[in-house]
Amino acid sequence: MSQEMKIIAKIHTDFPTKFGVPRQSGLVDALKGRIVFLPEYRQPEAFRGLEEFSHIWVLWEFSQAKRDNWAATVTPPRLGGRVHMGVFATRSPFRPNPVGLSCVKLDEIKFDEKLGPVLHVSGVDMVDGTPVYDIKPYLPYADAHPEASAGFAEKTAVHELQVTFPEEELRKFPLDKQAAAVEILRQDPGPIYRKSEDQVFKLEFAGWDIHFTVQGEELKVAEVVRREGR
Repeated sequence: MSQEMKIIAKIHTDFPTKFGVPRQSGLVDALKGRIVFLPEYRQPEAFRGLEEFSHIWVLWEFSQAKRDNWAATVTPPRLGGRVHMGVFATRSPFRPNPVGLSCVKLDEIKFDEKLGPVLHVSGVDMVDGTPVYDIKPYLPYADAHPEASAGFAEKTAVHELQVTFPEEELRKFPLDKQAAAVEILRQDPGPIYRKSEDQVFKLEFAGWDIHFTVQGEELKVAEVVRREGR
């Protein structure tokens, strides 16, 4: 007998859309998030002992990647978007069930009078408002496997761009957002297929639009513009 998955919380981040979100958790340590629980899951005793752990697993929903049908193969961006791999050999959001799994650092647990216990985490890879199904503590002795092989992903795991970010544009961000903005861009957030090196892309982050181009292995920021309504 199956049981329906219940949404227990939502995570709030600086990404209003999925464009630019790191492809894996932990790639950008400076990216922060807050996990706010629904009223029925805010009992303080449910979090007893969690503060002793440095990292947690977050089980969440690909809420912006839902499809009625699924495909047995997908084309991973890191393989150029042309090579087909089995969906179960990838972390593609387009799956039979739209479930994501992230390991994030638990910075602290703050108690809010209205929201109850709020988890402050870093190294996030989710958009703002992402539904959360569950959290579990990360156990180094069971979860860490340094000797593990990473299949085809091992050859493509590291791909960083050189970022040219004019100081006057970077200073438009609050100081605590600047490092994250640079690191996000270094992860090559643009699409695999680019029309030309003059093509301008826009990444929405922390209330600002970052306009940039990618020329070879260099990403150049053209300007940072405050988003309307912010």
